[in-house]
Amino acid sequence: MEPIVLTDPNIQPTDELIFSIIGENSVYWEKLVDYLYDNHFDITEEWRFYNDGKSWLYKAVRKKQTLYWIGIIKDTFRVTFWFGEKAQSLIEGSILPDKVKEEFRNAKRYGQLRAVSVEVRSEDDYNNVVTLVELKAKMK
Repeated sequence: MEPIVLTDPNIQPTDELIFSIIGENSVYWEKLVDYLYDNHFDITEEWRFYNDGKSWLYKAVRKKQTLYWIGIIKDTFRVTFWFGEKAQSLIEGSILPDKVKEEFRNAKRYGQLRAVSVEVRSEDDYNNVVTLVELKAKMK
């Protein structure tokens, strides 16, 4: 997995900085932001520097529930979702590709939670993120 590149706590991420790092994959960043605002008006978002990972992460929250975190990596970005055990059947029954389902099945457990990450480099990756957003939004 590519390392996150925004590691200086003194440099607040801006769209200009992000787009200079993720390059042509900026189109997927913009599509994701547009999708969220068009379909989930109650989203709040924030950039925050996390000392445990020594990096900036972008967090999207809906009704006190974190939908996902985004880390900026060389040439693109990685979207990470955390799901509890109740999500197993939703993920297995979804249109997600087998590789994403397999990642969830084999993910290291932190209590009841497991992570699924998608590096967004294609339209298929973007569509997988949208599917995961909708699955996460269904969770209580």
